[in-house]
Amino acid sequence: MPQAQFPFFPVGVTHITPMLAFTCKDKQLIYYTGNIPVFIHDESSHDAFRMITAQFCVSGHTKQMDIVRAFGVTPISVKRAVKLYREEGPNGFFKERNRRGAAVLTDAVLEEAQRLLDAGLDLGEVSQQLEIKHNTLYKATRAGKLHSSSKKESDALECSKSARCEEDRAAPMGVGATQVAARVAASKGELQAVSPHFEKALDVPNGGVLLALPALLAIGLLETTERFFAEPKGYYGLDSLFLLLAMMALARQTSIESMRYCAPGEWGNLLGLDRIPEVRTLRNKLHFLAQEGQPQEWSAELCRQWMEAAPEQAGTLYIDGHVRVYNGSQTKLPRHYVARQKLCLRATTDYWVNAMDGQPFFFVNQAVDPGLIQVLEQEIVPILEQEVPGQPTPQQLEDDPLLHRFTLVYDREGYSPALLNRMKERRIACLTYHKYPDDDWDEEEFQRRKVKLVSGQSVEMRLAERGSCLSNGLWVREIRKLTERGHQTAILATDYRSDIPHISMAMFARWSQENFFRYSRQHFGIDRLADYSLEEISDPTPIVNPAWRELDRQVRSLNSKRSRRLANFAAMNLEEPIEPEKVEPFMRRKAELQEDIERMDQEIQALKARRKETEHHIDVSDLPPDQQFKKLATASKHFIDTIKMVAYRSETAMADALRSHKFRQDEARQLLASVYRTEADLLPDYDAGILTVRLHHLPTVRADTIIQKLCEELNATKTIFPRTNLRMYFKVGSLQNP
Repeated sequence: MPQAQFPFFPVGVTHITPMLAFTCKDKQLIYYTGNIPVFIHDESSHDAFRMITAQFCVSGHTKQMDIVRAFGVTPISVKRAVKLYREEGPNGFFKERNRRGAAVLTDAVLEEAQRLLDAGLDLGEVSQQLEIKHNTLYKATRAGKLHSSSKKESDALECSKSARCEEDRAAPMGVGATQVAARVAASKGELQAVSPHFEKALDVPNGGVLLALPALLAIGLLETTERFFAEPKGYYGLDSLFLLLAMMALARQTSIESMRYCAPGEWGNLLGLDRIPEVRTLRNKLHFLAQEGQPQEWSAELCRQWMEAAPEQAGTLYIDGHVRVYNGSQTKLPRHYVARQKLCLRATTDYWVNAMDGQPFFFVNQAVDPGLIQVLEQEIVPILEQEVPGQPTPQQLEDDPLLHRFTLVYDREGYSPALLNRMKERRIACLTYHKYPDDDWDEEEFQRRKVKLVSGQSVEMRLAERGSCLSNGLWVREIRKLTERGHQTAILATDYRSDIPHISMAMFARWSQENFFRYSRQHFGIDRLADYSLEEISDPTPIVNPAWRELDRQVRSLNSKRSRRLANFAAMNLEEPIEPEKVEPFMRRKAELQEDIERMDQEIQALKARRKETEHHIDVSDLPPDQQFKKLATASKHFIDTIKMVAYRSETAMADALRSHKFRQDEARQLLASVYRTEADLLPDYDAGILTVRLHHLPTVRADTIIQKLCEELNATKTIFPRTNLRMYFKVGSLQNP
């Protein structure tokens, strides 16, 4: 018979059963039966705990639920421990477990992963390069199989913006000019152009502009440059200069002078150079390229490529003039009416040809503006007849008298029945607004039609159509749109094949060109001068005779004054009693007014006679000496504007990619402008042939997610940075590929 034992326990123990308890002291777990300690082990020894508690259950000292309640473990873990004790005894808890060999992290993989970590890459980048799950590498790091490089923090400090600024400031040949040997070789004429070479750099300003590199190359920025431009021998290569100018445009550096206030070494990092050219050097390079090269021919070649790549866009073309105000004092340019400022200012006019969605094809500069009709007929149409793809053959035009080559859309400035007739004879359809519409049509004629806009959105318009005979006997289609306020907008069309909704959509899409002007003026600075040089006007250029203009102004002024006096004369009535003291002053005032009118009639007739004798137009070289002027240099301006067209088209391509994620066009452009200004880390790996551009996080999680998807689309292009073997790889912060 067992001896009875009093349940006396040390103070502070936790009871498992009335006869069994435990306590934790000095990181040791002690089990008591009464006041007698029976087992002891380290509190971290999980195997000892499972063996002892299982032994208590098997020997009948406690139940499994008592263990669960006292220690807070799961019932299944106690059950498994009891089963193991019964099958294998205490040794079963401490025997070596059978482990399978490493299926993924083999010794070779671990060695390569450690090498990449030592090179400064983080776990996310290593997982992407080795195509291993990030969680697998993370577990290996916790198990001690991998460890972060001790050089990582020092490398990060060496690659930081602060360290780069100190190095650039201490450069012996000027701020950022750290490649001394290459620059000396270039100064001696021993170097054609330095090759781009990227170094690891963190927090590079405007690093996000590199995301536009695939689009810039796809649009054709560097495709034909060597055919039209001679590479200036020196330190900077032709591709580096073109990329710099395009990136400046995308980063909203609207003028070359603005680069005076940017760190040249940081911009050099984006091109794989130690620094970019200073402003004076860049201007000299630009002048060389514009003069020795052929910017007009290069722009024409790009236009041809763009039209061939999207023939559906070239089928309907929009022509409009953009007045570029000149605020300088070097020459007195002719005055033009600037609609956005409602003033007549000294300016030149650029006539742009755009697609239906606003993307530009080319432009024509006019130092002396002869008007849209003359520029359209003499300069733009001959180019389009040669360049527009997909035009019908002569046989097709002969078989179908209503078939046209392509369609031109312009505003009321180009309204001319004679022009419409001449364009019809050349088999070119025209859409324009009716400058002199007749009375409003009956509202019953208008029907609601669904019109699909160029953006893909469908809207409902109230439209009506009639045939209209113009002053020269030309019959055209007149289509009117009725607004909710009752206003009727009249459209004239010589396109006799398309339906009413299509013509209405094409005409009202003309605002895309106006939006292009406003956006390019605000974001790309198309009104800014490329240089400040002037050129003589060598070609015979007719201009309105200043003497004729002055006479015409006087005639208009006197006619206006005469009209007011006639109105006053007709409104004069004697409302007082007919008495001599009242009638005589009235008759005297009326006689004086009549004399003024007769005198003005004589002056007007004399002025008209002088105006008739004065030549209306003279050559610009025949202007009086005090009114002579020179034109602004066009070569550099044409070159820079072509670069900006490429930049605008590349941004549009990226914006269209974002629109698939339910972004509006304006929202997509705002997001891209923010991306271009965002800092990025440049991480080249020449062994793997990869240049990683790690964009910093954007203001919102949604923006991060959308731009990461854009990065995946850009990565699929496998773009190689020019004159390197580095494939561009883009990512946002620490986001990983799925």
